[in-house]
Amino acid sequence: MKPTLTQISPLIYEFEWNLNISDTLLQLQLSLKTKLLENFPNKILELRIGFKTLALVFTKPMESAKLIDWLGSLNPEEAAEPLPNKIWQIPVCYAPETGRDLKTLASEKNLKQEEVILLHSQELYRLHFYGFLPGFMYLNGLHTSLHTPRKSVPDRSVPAGSIAIGASQTGIYPSSSPGGWHLIGQTPLSLFDPRQAKPVFASAGEQIEFVPISLREFENAKRHPSQPQFK
Repeated sequence: MKPTLTQISPLIYEFEWNLNISDTLLQLQLSLKTKLLENFPNKILELRIGFKTLALVFTKPMESAKLIDWLGSLNPEEAAEPLPNKIWQIPVCYAPETGRDLKTLASEKNLKQEEVILLHSQELYRLHFYGFLPGFMYLNGLHTSLHTPRKSVPDRSVPAGSIAIGASQTGIYPSSSPGGWHLIGQTPLSLFDPRQAKPVFASAGEQIEFVPISLREFENAKRHPSQPQFK
């Protein structure tokens, strides 16, 4: 299915798909991103993926008719490129000391804390894009039993590495920040390093797996930092 195209300004266009959030949609987005970079070399300043959109910023004004004609020339039957099979393993300490909302969220869901931990850690999450904060991953795949509205009153400060749930999503705060999601745990890993050529370790399309660790393991890992591992 081809997306609709909207011109936002002389330099900015947005593609949007009328599809549910899924791996299939992400494949279409990433395939279109690749084709745009191949067909408009040196003309694109930035490409940004959303859950259902792809925003395109040109270096110079682009005629909308030219972009519409190009979009119309694409073969809708052409197979989208496959998603990466890399799975990043993120250690998480699920405990009141590291996830101050775990107990409350479990009570609201009529679940034991252990059940919340199991439901959260048994899924594989697909990374769709980064946003909100540098290094903040937008992940799809949260078990429906854990879907929870965001807090009516956001926290003034959320510790870096916090694992949180907001609406139908889960995410990791890469740095200390205000936030309105429910905190259920924390990872000892550093998720964003602006000193590196690639400040983030994972790319769109890759998967995230949360691996439960004890409070003792968490504290030890904080004292001896390591890099994210994948399988």
